Amino acid sequence: MTEHAPVILDVAGLQLTDADRRRLAHPLCGGMILFARNWQDREQLARLCAEVKAVREDLLICVDHEGGRVQRFRTDGFTRLPPMRAFGELWMRDGGKGASAMQATDAATAAGYVLAAELRACGVDFSFTPVLDLDWGGSGVIGDRAFHRDARVAALLAKSLAHGLLQAGMASCGKHFPGHGFVKADSHVAIPVDQRSLKAILADDAAPYGWLSSSLSSVMPAHVIYPQVDARPAGFSSRWLNGILRGQLGFQGAVFSDDLSMAGARVIEGRQVGYTEAAVTALNAGCDMVLLCNQSVETEGGAAVDELLEGLAAAQEQRQWQSSEASEQRRLELLPARPALSWDALMAEPRYMRALDLLP
Repeated sequence: MTEHAPVILDVAGLQLTDADRRRLAHPLCGGMILFARNWQDREQLARLCAEVKAVREDLLICVDHEGGRVQRFRTDGFTRLPPMRAFGELWMRDGGKGASAMQATDAATAAGYVLAAELRACGVDFSFTPVLDLDWGGSGVIGDRAFHRDARVAALLAKSLAHGLLQAGMASCGKHFPGHGFVKADSHVAIPVDQRSLKAILADDAAPYGWLSSSLSSVMPAHVIYPQVDARPAGFSSRWLNGILRGQLGFQGAVFSDDLSMAGARVIEGRQVGYTEAAVTALNAGCDMVLLCNQSVETEGGAAVDELLEGLAAAQEQRQWQSSEASEQRRLELLPARPALSWDALMAEPRYMRALDLLP
């Protein structure tokens, strides 16, 4: 069978255990995601990342590090980045019709560079950013993580931030397709439902994905149900991922599932499902990679992670899902293509120092 390593998992602590190494070495594991519990200081983070790469050099080390309230590392020299709304507010400082809009795009590029360069200096490959959700005003889970209510402003600021990521050698991830900002429910603990028509969603919340189809490296769909389009959440829907995202909007990059441990990921067409079935459904719907987060810290000692890896391997043997060369290639393309600057070198780099001055 073709090799395809779709699982992104997590580890419990500040260093790898034997169980972590065993899971990371599994042929279906393609990477790991870091959380604040994996952080003590820069030296420890760099050491942990080096341990991961010693298991397998091609493992993708990921983190949710957006700025504002979603920033995993905030001390020991890491810049506290503003929430994305700050860039939208800068855009609107003169009504959005003058120089403030251009200043905001420059500041967003600077933020992307600082974000990526600091992470890469510690061994982190990739961050799940930028957020493309629109700020409708009612979503607590999105809120100030969104750039703006206007899809055009959000798209241009997100593109600017992604350009900054790219300057530091990091790929981008637009989320949460086709839009999580309209619904109030939090898919971590509930199953949000967006009753709008496909036409309305494509004209507004999903518009940035079409405009940025050649700019974004990857996309993460929302654990939201859009019943006017499909009974399944977007991350489990071939219509959303293959028909609309890839077919209609022309996106060619990688697609991640959102965290399969979230409440919104565990119910498909009204039926509660396990991790393996959720992963198989996501992969068959068009996801290239699936995330399972925060299960290594459970009382069972990561039993859910083992369940997923073993279950997915069995499902592959039974041809319930098939490996994809294209999916594996898209995963590998998210790895940085050039070496990172060391932390000390970064601190003296003119581009980095200028970027810090541009942050709002």
